[in-house]
Amino acid sequence: MEQLQEMLYAEHKHKVLIVLQGMDTGGKDGTIRRVFDGVNPQGVRVAGFRVPTPEELNHDFLWRVHTQVPGNGEIVIFNRSHYEGVLVSRVHKLVPEKVWKARYQEINDFERSLCEEGTTILKFYLYIDKDEQKKRLQDRLDDPTKRWKFSVHDLPERKFWSEYMKAYRDALEKTSTRWAPWYVVPANHNWFRDVIISTVIVRTLEELDMHYPPGAKDLKSIVIK
Repeated sequence: MEQLQEMLYAEHKHKVLIVLQGMDTGGKDGTIRRVFDGVNPQGVRVAGFRVPTPEELNHDFLWRVHTQVPGNGEIVIFNRSHYEGVLVSRVHKLVPEKVWKARYQEINDFERSLCEEGTTILKFYLYIDKDEQKKRLQDRLDDPTKRWKFSVHDLPERKFWSEYMKAYRDALEKTSTRWAPWYVVPANHNWFRDVIISTVIVRTLEELDMHYPPGAKDLKSIVIK
């Protein structure tokens, strides 16, 4: 991946967007840390999407996302994403049903537009079961080095587990497209999750058929003394 990412950055032709979605403790941060270990930070960027700010709420739900999409030669990783608009917004009834239902098509159109402009999109849903989430939350509570990641707000969210599973199912069914496919990744075991995601990304980068750009024509005449 390190070599392929360097070639992507050097060629400055392709754009890659990687979306990571999952329940709390699903392993989004760990995936970023381990899968992308060793890549050149000049060409890789992480964009996180938490609770929308007042300014972001003044715009359409895709506004804050569009400003973070990758440019030429860049890989951008979304830690959570525009899919919060059909997950959290749906489960907690932050918008009317007709609004979040319309967003599936808006998302598909948005992602198709990115694809037509040269962006390769890979979307990974990191699936853990409810018992595994309980274990990970307890680990955060027990380990002083992980306690900073523990939030009391994660506990009430567990009560909405069934609603979130329905919301994820609909999102995956309605927005997994030829130009922006979803990959459902069993994520109870970190090593297995990382192997799957790494394999998909490497295979996709190889299919871009990238090449290092040629040097200037007159370089052979240069003598370094």
